[in-house]
Amino acid sequence: MHLNPYGSYAILLAASLANSWPDDRDGVVERTREFGMTMPFAEAPGDHARVRTVVDDWLTVVDAPDDRTRAAALNRQMASAAAFPRLTDHDGEGWHLHYRDEHQTLPEVLAAVISVGTALHLTTRGMQRLMRCTAGADPGDACRNVVVDVTRNGRQQYCSVRCANRAAVRRHRARQT
Repeated sequence: MHLNPYGSYAILLAASLANSWPDDRDGVVERTREFGMTMPFAEAPGDHARVRTVVDDWLTVVDAPDDRTRAAALNRQMASAAAFPRLTDHDGEGWHLHYRDEHQTLPEVLAAVISVGTALHLTTRGMQRLMRCTAGADPGDACRNVVVDVTRNGRQQYCSVRCANRAAVRRHRARQT
């Protein structure tokens, strides 16, 4: 997996898994492929459940009440991820950086990649650019999706156009009454 300076691939993968959990290990692997991870993963019993634990742990970073708590949770995750950065040219695409050992299992790889990618995103884009969808704060809206703000202006608040439009309609109707 190529990590750009903003950590976008890894953090967007984490949000995708959190927002739409795959039914099985194959679904998780397919999702990693969609986000640019091409190397095979060593398989171990319980991978699917262990990846869910990685994602749930990552959600403590998303839901942290303040920057210090967020940083502490993320630091714990990075400290527990036993992966060393490695240069590789496995795909013949040229040398690039991986945060994994070739023998690590899927959950181990994702714990390292997601935590490092999240740290890169938050330190280069801003600690406030990871949150739950703002629509979920409105009464009557149950959206709890994760929002990774990758916009230039840093103002993304909603997980989708649908949630943004529903919130705009609610604000409009409130003004009309």
